[in-house]
Amino acid sequence: MILKPITSDHLGTRHGFFTRQGGVSDGIYRGLNCGVGSSDKQDAVSENRSRVTSHFGAGRLVTVHQVHSSDVVVAENVDLTKRPKADALVTAEPGLALGVLTADCTPVLFSDSTAGVIGAAHAGWKGALAGILENTIAAMVRLGASRDRIAAVAGPTISQANYEVGQEFLETFEAEDPETLRFFAAGRTPEKYQFDLPGFALSRLREAGVDATWTGHCTYGDADQFFSYRRTTHAKEPDYGRQISVVTLGD
Repeated sequence: MILKPITSDHLGTRHGFFTRQGGVSDGIYRGLNCGVGSSDKQDAVSENRSRVTSHFGAGRLVTVHQVHSSDVVVAENVDLTKRPKADALVTAEPGLALGVLTADCTPVLFSDSTAGVIGAAHAGWKGALAGILENTIAAMVRLGASRDRIAAVAGPTISQANYEVGQEFLETFEAEDPETLRFFAAGRTPEKYQFDLPGFALSRLREAGVDATWTGHCTYGDADQFFSYRRTTHAKEPDYGRQISVVTLGD
């Protein structure tokens, strides 16, 4: 099956927010599960990742061991075969495809096509609050990118309508910055709130000086297209797949 990732004209370089369509995994991982940390058959995961690499004609698809941190690696400076713990990658090297894995968290792809510098970040609420997006931008600038040329696209993520959180969650944000309360709406039950993760990510990106947009896709609400950690939890399933979002230099 030909892969048909979601793309955006906003980015200016080759990229794709892949759905779960087009892979070989089955069962609860049905489709294009690219998560090596899942309990899926590893030969199926390897084949899925190989299909993604072939889609771009890239020399290598590289990812990291994501831990909800604010840490960024320069892809050509580390041994990525050891999957260092980090939540974003940047590079100025053609032929590398940078990938991040998500299943409700926000994948963000970056590009300064003039400088030839790209980045990919995994932004869950912890990483976004800790500065993973700002740190990715700063790492790109160190490679020669300019903030006023960087474009960023947030991909499929859980939407506010489907992201219910509790009082302690809200208080964590309030303690960091009371202004973040604008990303919370009243929940369906007392002391519950609906958190706007993509809105929060876009705000951080724009405040950091880059032009950012969101594709508008909700992972929780579309089981045919996307894996979702929260949907899996609600369904009491034992594990979940991960979709991959990838950016690479070149036409």
